[in-house]
Amino acid sequence: MGLLGSFLGAGIGWWTLGPIGAIMGLVFGHLTEEQTSFVNGHKSGREQVARSGFLATLLVLMAAVMKADGRILRSELDYVKGSLVATFGEQEASKALIMLRDVLNQDIPVDGVVRQARVNIKYSSKLQLIQLLYGIALADGQVSNEENTLVYNIALGLGVSVQDFESIKAMFVKDASVAYKVLEVNESSSDNEVKKAYRKLVVRYHPDKVAHLGDDIQKSAEVKIKKINEAYEQIKKERGLK
Repeated sequence: MGLLGSFLGAGIGWWTLGPIGAIMGLVFGHLTEEQTSFVNGHKSGREQVARSGFLATLLVLMAAVMKADGRILRSELDYVKGSLVATFGEQEASKALIMLRDVLNQDIPVDGVVRQARVNIKYSSKLQLIQLLYGIALADGQVSNEENTLVYNIALGLGVSVQDFESIKAMFVKDASVAYKVLEVNESSSDNEVKKAYRKLVVRYHPDKVAHLGDDIQKSAEVKIKKINEAYEQIKKERGLK
């Protein structure tokens, strides 16, 4: 299904086809060019296609998570708005919220969306996607079984490892071992294992990995790096490491 000729500069990318394209086509059909520019952007080439695909996928899966337990809570809407403003700025976030409202009214074939995204989105970008989705699931302070199962299945469907999923989840769930979960180790891990894990995660989640998606997505990646550094500093302090 096409997007009714309303594209500004993204060109015809992978996300304009399949289930994501069908959903976004229905949404774009009655929006203004200014509103659709949130996804379409103004650049050209591979970088813009990658960003467009990521943002379209983000909006569709955000809606799926919000609808997972059969109700859309005000706390979820507030979290989404705050997250979008923090990531994209006030003006772009307002466009995204208009699009999200319309996506929420669509039937979302989650499995198909995930399969399409799995083969087209880079691993580092998938990690950012799960980070944003898990924040929505925990917006009201607790995760329903439906939300937890959905986000977990999305992560696995995208090819995200269980370790990386648990590391992201630990950013939002606070307990005594959270620092170890963030670093994907446990309290019995040796000092050397902790150091190696830290170095590995810094490389994996470095903001430069998602630079092709734009400055706004890169800012989101910086949140994860901050959590990794905080976790490492906490463990270093507890163990007296230098």
